[in-house]
Formats: sequence, C-alpha cells, structure tokens
Amino acid sequence: MDLTVVAYVVYLVISIGLTVWVARTLSRNGRVFLADVLHGNEKLADAVNHLLVVGFYLVNLGFVALYLSGDGTIENARGVFEALSTKLGVVLLVLGVMHLGNVYVLNKIRRRGVMEREQQPPVPPQGWAAPVAGA
Repeated sequence: MDLTVVAYVVYLVISIGLTVWVARTLSRNGRVFLADVLHGNEKLADAVNHLLVVGFYLVNLGFVALYLSGDGTIENARGVFEALSTKLGVVLLVLGVMHLGNVYVLNKIRRRGVMEREQQPPVPPQGWAAPVAGA
C-alpha cells in the first residue's frame, strides 16, 4: 500500500476522532449554559444544543475533508510523520478556535441573560399619575 494512503487514513481517523470528542465535550458542557440562558427550558436548550453540535460537525468535518489532499507523494516513514504533523496541527488549531468561539458565544449569551434578570429600574416607582385631559 502507498504511504500517502496510509497517511490519509491515519489523518482521517485522528481528525474525525478529535472532532467527535470536542463536539461531545461542547455539547455536554454547553447544555448547562443554554439551560441557564433559556431560563430552565430544558427542551429548548436541548434543541439549540443539538443544532450547534450539527453546525460544529459540518464545519469541522468539511474542513478535514478539504484539507485531506496532499502536496505530493510520501516516500518514507519520515514523510508520513511530517505530513501528519502538519495536517493534524492545523486541524487541532481549527478545532481550538472553534471551541473557543463556541465558549465565547455561550458565555456572552449567558452574561446577557444574567444581566437582564438582575436589572433593576434606576428609580423605584413612586406612584401612579392620572392622565391629563387635553394633552
């Protein structure tokens, strides 16, 4: 078997495995944030969480597939390791950026929800005023 094909197979197995692991981690821990933001609406939190995970899979697996092609043929074991280190390094960076982006967005949404719940009017209501006729 050609060493280029071996490198492709190893790259796909590791990249897909890492993508699934990061997606499950985000899904499991992000659900807590979504439930908090959505005021305990578990069903809606699960639905939004599932949509985010599907989007994460589509973006990352699409990148993995596009980045699969190599520059040339690999002729020895050293070439396999060099190609894999470059490809997997870029995939890890993309996964890391996607992960940090998801955490950032979830945290922003959560902070906005907490601020809205804790918001108080600047001046407490002091009474009721009757409407003025002819105004």
